[in-house]
Amino acid sequence: MEGVRDDKVEPVPSGGGPGGLILYRWTDPAVVALALLGLVAGIGPFGAVAALGSVAKTFGHVTGGATFADEVGLSGTLLGVGLAIIRAASFLGLPLAALADRLGRRPVLISTTAIGLGLTVLTVVSPSYWWFVVIFAIGRPFLSATVGLTQVGAVELTSSAQRAKAVSLVAAGYAVGAGLTAIIHSLAAKSLGFRGIFALAAVPLVLFPLVARRVVEPDRFARERTADAQPVLGPVARPFRRRLLIVALMAFAVSVITGPANTLVFVYAQNFLHLGGIVTSGMVVAAGVAGLGGLLLGRWLADRVGRRPTVALAVAAMAVSGTIAYSGSSWALFVGYVAGVSSGAVFAPAGGALANELFPTQVRASVAGWYIGAGVAGAVGGLLAFGAVADVGRSGNHAGLAAAVVFLPMVLATGLLLLLPETRAREPEELWGVPPGTGASPGEEVHAQPDPPRDHKQANPPASVEQGGGGPSWATDRLPGEPPASEGGKL
Repeated sequence: MEGVRDDKVEPVPSGGGPGGLILYRWTDPAVVALALLGLVAGIGPFGAVAALGSVAKTFGHVTGGATFADEVGLSGTLLGVGLAIIRAASFLGLPLAALADRLGRRPVLISTTAIGLGLTVLTVVSPSYWWFVVIFAIGRPFLSATVGLTQVGAVELTSSAQRAKAVSLVAAGYAVGAGLTAIIHSLAAKSLGFRGIFALAAVPLVLFPLVARRVVEPDRFARERTADAQPVLGPVARPFRRRLLIVALMAFAVSVITGPANTLVFVYAQNFLHLGGIVTSGMVVAAGVAGLGGLLLGRWLADRVGRRPTVALAVAAMAVSGTIAYSGSSWALFVGYVAGVSSGAVFAPAGGALANELFPTQVRASVAGWYIGAGVAGAVGGLLAFGAVADVGRSGNHAGLAAAVVFLPMVLATGLLLLLPETRAREPEELWGVPPGTGASPGEEVHAQPDPPRDHKQANPPASVEQGGGGPSWATDRLPGEPPASEGGKL
């Protein structure tokens, strides 16, 4: 099948998908470009995490006393509030990502990445801790939208056989960007300071136009887009809102763990355990290697065992690993951090594929915005809770107590996966009964026939639709392949 010419790019697809869709291999330039955008997006948000110790020392006061504030330079509450503000600003990533359902994936991705990276560079002029927080808070939602939309693009550009690999590649790109920032800071923090670290973000900003040329509009979206699409909640029809709620709750629970676990790890290593830069960079390198293995394992599990059991296993491992990391010793931090990164990598292919496969193309970016928002809420709640428990803890290791109290209860959220259908080895179109390329609106009633009629508007409604109520009820809505509420399904 011949490629479709873009005004700047001529992609070479691997072949046709359902309905003659143009799809790509996970190694094709169109997918690799998304991974590079993920890399750029990782530099910004994780830069604040990696440089947090330097930021706290620059704008705080280290005395060497026994309290968290004496060790770090700023109190746990102050750090938690500042980081919570940065995270909370990512709520704006919801409408930004949702705009891609109206304007297209490509233009929104390019815009959010360029603006977010530019604001990251601007943090070098921060005169105080709160100015640092404000500038990062302004730029964070743009990069959050980029992260969500790269996964949307990876799902829409590939077939079921290639999808988990593509999502893994995009996740790897983000991890590489985050890891590079952490390694550079660990090795050069004394000479560059946090300002020098963020100034280096100007390098990918200069090279960004070369990557932007390779970004393409997914054929799935090009065929299904509608001129009157309303971003955010409007187009998410009632049958999909139960799925949306479950996905959002899962994103919330995961971020309660990853928010504090990833955000405070370097300030804990540098200011609390007093690890040297070489040790910290070695920890990051080891985590990078383990993360690559985790991505490969996660991709294999997602394709062979299933999306749901892989997500459940990874979430439990993240909670336990985060608790170990903050338990009080250098070796515990090393082992817990490496295991946590590996667990997150296992989660990425299955979690990214599942969250995007469950929804129609016309609303997929809007849904991505919603789980960005849910993730932000979880991270903010986790950071505030972690900081508060760390400040009031009576044990010698305040952070260890905070980790156990905040992280471990989130494992219970994996039970929500029983309410979702398994999407392994299935095209997204199979899960919501709309043939690709028909332009059918996801706001209309969705039928559950195994061979849906070509004209979706005249399709018969599913058996679950209440004939007199104008649509299915929240509690009983069930789409093709979805487990009945009474059965719950199996992981």
